[in-house]
Amino acid sequence: MNLLVLYLLLLKATLTTFSGMSSLPLVRADFVVRHKVLTDPQLSRAVAVSRMAPGPNGLYLVSVGYTVAGLPGATAATVALVTPAFLIIVFLKFLGRNAEHPVAQRVTQAVTLASGGLIATALLPLARSSIDGPFSVVVAGASLLVLTATSIDTVWVVLAAAAAGLARKGLP
Repeated sequence: MNLLVLYLLLLKATLTTFSGMSSLPLVRADFVVRHKVLTDPQLSRAVAVSRMAPGPNGLYLVSVGYTVAGLPGATAATVALVTPAFLIIVFLKFLGRNAEHPVAQRVTQAVTLASGGLIATALLPLARSSIDGPFSVVVAGASLLVLTATSIDTVWVVLAAAAAGLARKGLP
């Protein structure tokens, strides 16, 4: 895939979402469905690898860029991630006092809810490629329960699930 196209697709994902993982449905549609440069398992791995690292959720885009085009792809993804931060400086001048307006806050809440719905629609295809038997169903269910019922950080849950998988298959 051309690096400019990769950058523009990742920039689109970054600009059209409000939080890190809410871009996942867009990324899946562009890279797995439309351009077919990733598979669902590769996208799942990119998300899992980035979730094990410290930092914002949106950093999974760097893993996606790396999976698609190696180090140049990771660089294009990093530039796509920081571009909005530079653009926001220009927009802050125009937003200024209006950010606290009740209408602006309601719009932000509506977009956040819509992003949650988009994430839910991306979850099923990714889950189908990752959950392939009774053991993975139990691990996924236990992980969901721990994440929703406790304040344990996601990285510990991912590491525990990985350890369970390694223990089941036996260490190499």
